[in-house]
Amino acid sequence: MIKYPFLENGATIGVTAPSSGVPAELHGLLKTACERMKMNGFHVICGDTVWNQDKARSASAEKRAEEFNAMMLDDNIHIIIPPWGGELLIEMLEYLDFDNIQNKWILGYSDTSLLLLATTLKTGIATAHGTNLIDLRGEYSDDTTKMWQSVLSTKKGESILQQSSFKYQKEWEFDKPTPCIFNLTEETEWKSTSNSKVTIKGRLLGGCIDTIRHLIGTPFGEIQNFKENYIKGESIIWFFENCGLSTTDLRRSLVQMKLAGWFESCSGIVFGRSPANYPVSNYTAEDVYKELSEELQIPIIYDIDCGHVPPQITLINGAYAEVESNSGKGAILQNFI
Repeated sequence: MIKYPFLENGATIGVTAPSSGVPAELHGLLKTACERMKMNGFHVICGDTVWNQDKARSASAEKRAEEFNAMMLDDNIHIIIPPWGGELLIEMLEYLDFDNIQNKWILGYSDTSLLLLATTLKTGIATAHGTNLIDLRGEYSDDTTKMWQSVLSTKKGESILQQSSFKYQKEWEFDKPTPCIFNLTEETEWKSTSNSKVTIKGRLLGGCIDTIRHLIGTPFGEIQNFKENYIKGESIIWFFENCGLSTTDLRRSLVQMKLAGWFESCSGIVFGRSPANYPVSNYTAEDVYKELSEELQIPIIYDIDCGHVPPQITLINGAYAEVESNSGKGAILQNFI
């Protein structure tokens, strides 16, 4: 059975950097984000790791794990939100105290999704794939991003519906932040390999494919144990987003997942918009999706609001979901059961 944390009003946010910290020249972004959270009624506690960044990481693996473990055990901290992702979170997994992880939300994406998926698979505690803290520093959040708080305040046994965005951000313009941080200029269009209405039902699992693929074959990526211990063999909806892989690397990663048994009892797959998906010899991402759909005989929806091309829907690892795509629009109903 999945365990769902619950976000109370006035909760205390623990900010730690399990992957990349914030370099000195960008400390202003983090301070602004923390102040915005306080203005919105939260309390904020920042760990030491968030203020440092050297050699592609915030601190040693042991230090990062120590701070995360301490925040998990601290009853005065109710949710953990890293400032952003990074590159080397995988180093700290072996030092995490999964036996004593508390039932509190962890929210983020990119490299943070490695921590999210490992935690849900190891413990059965739901985790939240969505916005990071830095992107909550605006005067307000767009309609898609702002749903993170409503989603995390959903009670066990209840459900919450999220709709596809109206527009998305094509390119990051860090020197031109809007009041909601993102520059939402392009029309959102959810697509599917069948070019028709698609509905998929199952338990959500996923994250940034660049990083979570490295859980395959480790004690932190045991899908079969998760299915037997926490969802009793129910079907899975995988959600992936590609940060930087070429189409051939994406294909290799998906085939490896298939060979490792990750797609057994899979009812469908959804892919987020990608800033990458670089074609190789005219082999496109759409080719990858179509081939995978045909091989697995499952529906695939792509270009959804998930990942490094914001805004993004808050997706809960472990939740039972109904995902629908029709005529370019989409919706995700998540049930906390």
